[in-house]
Amino acid sequence: MAGDRSSNFVARGWHNVREAGTRRLVLTALLLIVALLLARFSWYLPVTDQAENRLYDLRSFVLAEQVGQDDRIALVVYDDQTLINARKRSPLDRGLLAQALRNLDAMGAKAIGIDILFDQPQDEDDELIDTLRAMKTPVSVAFAETSVNEGDIKYEQQQYLEQFLARLEGSKAHPASIALSNADGVTRVWPKLSPQLPPTLGRNILSAAGESARTFPGYEGSIRYRRPASDEIPIYSPLQIDSLVNPDVLPYLRPAIEGRYVLIGGDIVDYDRVATSLTAATGETPPGMQVHAEMIAQMLDGARLSKPAPVVLWFLGVVVVLTAALTGLVELRSLRIYPLLAIQFAALLGVPFLLQWRGIDTYGLPAAGWLLGWIVAFSAVTSAARASSAVQRRFAQGALGKYLPREMAEEILEHPERLSLHGEKKDIYVLFSDLEGFTKMSHALQPEMVAKLLNRYLDMLSDVVLEHGGVIDKFVGDAVVAFWGAPIARPDDGARAARAGYAVWQAGEAFRKSIDPSLPPVGKTRVGLHFGEAVIGNFGGKSRIQYTALGDSMNTASRLEAANKALYSSVMASREFADRSGLDWWRPMGRVVLRGRMKPVDLFEPAPDFPQEDRAALHQAMILVEKDRPAALEVLRRIAEKHPDDAALANLVERTERLSNNYAFALG
Repeated sequence: MAGDRSSNFVARGWHNVREAGTRRLVLTALLLIVALLLARFSWYLPVTDQAENRLYDLRSFVLAEQVGQDDRIALVVYDDQTLINARKRSPLDRGLLAQALRNLDAMGAKAIGIDILFDQPQDEDDELIDTLRAMKTPVSVAFAETSVNEGDIKYEQQQYLEQFLARLEGSKAHPASIALSNADGVTRVWPKLSPQLPPTLGRNILSAAGESARTFPGYEGSIRYRRPASDEIPIYSPLQIDSLVNPDVLPYLRPAIEGRYVLIGGDIVDYDRVATSLTAATGETPPGMQVHAEMIAQMLDGARLSKPAPVVLWFLGVVVVLTAALTGLVELRSLRIYPLLAIQFAALLGVPFLLQWRGIDTYGLPAAGWLLGWIVAFSAVTSAARASSAVQRRFAQGALGKYLPREMAEEILEHPERLSLHGEKKDIYVLFSDLEGFTKMSHALQPEMVAKLLNRYLDMLSDVVLEHGGVIDKFVGDAVVAFWGAPIARPDDGARAARAGYAVWQAGEAFRKSIDPSLPPVGKTRVGLHFGEAVIGNFGGKSRIQYTALGDSMNTASRLEAANKALYSSVMASREFADRSGLDWWRPMGRVVLRGRMKPVDLFEPAPDFPQEDRAALHQAMILVEKDRPAALEVLRRIAEKHPDDAALANLVERTERLSNNYAFALG
C-alpha cells in the first residue's frame, strides 16, 4: 500500500515537472547531475574541500572519546627546560639519550620508539650506537626519506641517517618511518604506505613487542584522537629525559616504564608541533610523538575505522539528490513542508555524526557536498514545478467546491498538484447509502414534490459526508456514494468514514420523521461501508469530467448496503473497514457470502450503545463458530435473550443455526 502511494507520488511529480516544457526539463536534468557530482566529489573541489575538512574536524572533536591517563604508553621528552639544562638545542643531546636508554633497558619496557632523526653528526654518536646495539629491549629508530618527508630532511642529512642506521644492523634497533600525513596542514589520517619507507613508528614498535597482528596492516584511514576527561590529567603524562639519568629518582620511575611502550622525542615550543583534527576546537598543537602515541593506542584498542566503499558513497549521493527532488515537488506554501525540511536537514547534518559515532571513518564522506547537492537539486525541481503550477491551479479551481469538503477544497486550491489529473490506484474507505421505499413513494407524488423531498434528503446526507471530511462521488437517485482517502489521505480517514456512516443513518431517520404524515411513508436509510482499492481520478470526455472512484470496493460497499435488508440492520461494514477505523464500537455480525460474490465477508455493525460485556461475548462466539458451533449458538442465544428487540441480533442467531460447513451464510 505504501509502495503504491510512493509510486503515485513520483508519477504526479514527474507530470508536474514535465508540464514546464522540454527546455525546463533539460535544465532540471543538468542541475540534478551537478547536484549529484557535488554530493559525491565535494572533498576534491575547491572551497568545498575546506568545508569538508572543517566539518570533519567538528565531528572528530564532538565525538572524541574522553579518557583518563593511558597507562600503556609512556612519553620521555626533551622539553625546553631540558635544552636549557643541557645548553644544547639542536641536535638534541645524544649523550643524554644514551644514558637514558641504558636505564630504560633495565626497567622492563615492552618496546621503545625514538622520534628523533639522527641526520647530523654529534660527538656522542659512537656512544649512542654502542648503547643501541647493546639494548635488550627492542628499539625503533626514526627514519625519513627526502622524497616522502620533503622539507624535513635534505639529501646530505638522509645520507648520514642511512649510515647511522646501517651501523645498527644485527641489533634490536630497527628503522621506523616517522612520516605523518599533513594534507591541508593538518594530520587527520594515517600516513600513506610507501615501499620506500619502513613500517611506521607505531607499527614497528608493536611488531617488535610481538604484537604484529594488531598493527592494522594496510590501514590508511583516520587517526582516532581522544580527549582528556579532565583538564588536569593529560592522556599522556610526559617524563623529562633528565629524570632518567638522575640516580636519586630512578627507583621511583620504574612503575611508569615497566610493561609500557615508551616513546622518546621532543616536546619543545615551536618545534615539531602537529595540528590535528582537534586543533581547530582546542587550539592545541601536540608534539609529533604524541600523534604516534595516539596511533599506537588506536591499534591497541583495535579501533580500525571502516571506510564506506565508493559504491556506497554513490548510493548515498543518489539518495540525497532523489530526496531533494521529491521534496521539491511539495508546494512550498504548505506548512507541512517545513517539518519535512527540518527532518531532512537534521538527517543531512546528523548522519555523518551518527556514522562516525558508530565507528565509520567519515574522512572522505561528503557531508558539505550532501547539503549543497540537496540545495541544488531541490531548487532545480522546485523551479520546474513552479513553472507548471499555474496550469494545475486553473484546473483545480474549475473542479473544486462541488464534491469536496471545505477544508479539503481550500487545501487543494493552495496545492493544486494534490488533485490528480489522471487515474491512480488508492486504498479508500467507501460509503454507499440507499433510502428504502423512496421509489415507491415517488410514484404516488407529483414530480415537484418528489424533487423537493429528494433534494432535501440529499442535502442532509451531503452535509453529513462533507462535515466528516468525505468526498461525494455521485448521487444515484436517492443513493449517495462517498469515499475517504483521496484526493488527500488523512490518518483518521477510517474513523471519519465510520462516524459518517452512522450519522448518515441517523440523518435518514431524522428525514423520515420530518415527512408530512399525510404523505406515503418511506423506509430507513441503509448504509454499506467497505475499505479497499479503487482507481481514483478525473474521468469523462472533453465536455464533461467527473472526479470519481472505480473498482470492486465500490461494488462491495453497494452489496453491503443491500445486505442490510436481509440482515434486519441499518449500517453494515466489512472487516477490512472496521479493523482500520480505529473505533471500538463494532460488534461482529457473522460471515456471509454477498449476492453475486464467491468470497465470504466478515460483517461488523456499529453499536455504540451496545454493552461492552455483550460485545466481548459476541467476539468470543464468532471465534467459537468454526470450532464448536453448538457452544457458539448457546452464547448467541443468551445475548439475544438480553436484547429481545434487536432484530439484527436475532437474525444473526438464525443465520448461525443454518450455517453450512463453510461457516458463511449465503445471502439470496
